[in-house]
Amino acid sequence: MAYTLHQGDALTVLAGLAAESVDAVITDPPYNSGGRTSSERTSRTARAKYTSGDAAHDLADFPGENRDQRSYLRWLTELLTESYRASREHAIAMVFSDYRQAPTTTDALQMAGWTWNGILPWIKPAPRPRKGGPKQDSEFIVWGVKGTLDRTRDLYLPGHYIASQPRKGRVHITQKPVEVMRQLVKVCPEGGTVLDPFAGSGTTGVAALLEGRNFIGVELSEHYAATAKKRLMSALNRENFVLAGPER
Repeated sequence: MAYTLHQGDALTVLAGLAAESVDAVITDPPYNSGGRTSSERTSRTARAKYTSGDAAHDLADFPGENRDQRSYLRWLTELLTESYRASREHAIAMVFSDYRQAPTTTDALQMAGWTWNGILPWIKPAPRPRKGGPKQDSEFIVWGVKGTLDRTRDLYLPGHYIASQPRKGRVHITQKPVEVMRQLVKVCPEGGTVLDPFAGSGTTGVAALLEGRNFIGVELSEHYAATAKKRLMSALNRENFVLAGPER
């Protein structure tokens, strides 16, 4: 297996990818959410939006969290359009979102050409309590397909996922659980290529390599691109070790 990690702007990098060169798009873009008003959404950093005041970690901030609603819709549509162009027929796109941005994400997916197939809940077992109402214990994965699903594959995945955000060894503010991502990357055929335009700390790529898929990632933050590179190198070494077997 192999990976390519680009440090730079996702739209710029995606425009340089060959048409029909990837087999799945799995990504966790900046939600540009976390506020009831336009001012709250556009004036606060990612840390301010997604990290509680009593958080035990001091993880680095990340850019791209200050778009208003219409610019976010256009930006995400452009990214998913370029991802569509770079994807082969039957490729599946999976895009993480929160409840505020789920409608915008489903619109962007369809406007980019993907056939929307549904929303998968990611349920977090230990959310913070919410006084006066239900807990906000879920994020969502909006998914669609280029053309139609490949029904020749013997593939059956869950319709929801239950896992906590990483605590031990956490390296990103909005880091996703590897165990969830390892299931999601299976939408890519074995030996195929997973594209993540918002690689963050590289969790999608780690999952792809461990599951026998290739990976192309893009990350704007220099800090997180360096973190992702370290994690991808470690995952690639582990994957090759498992394939080759232990030395005797």
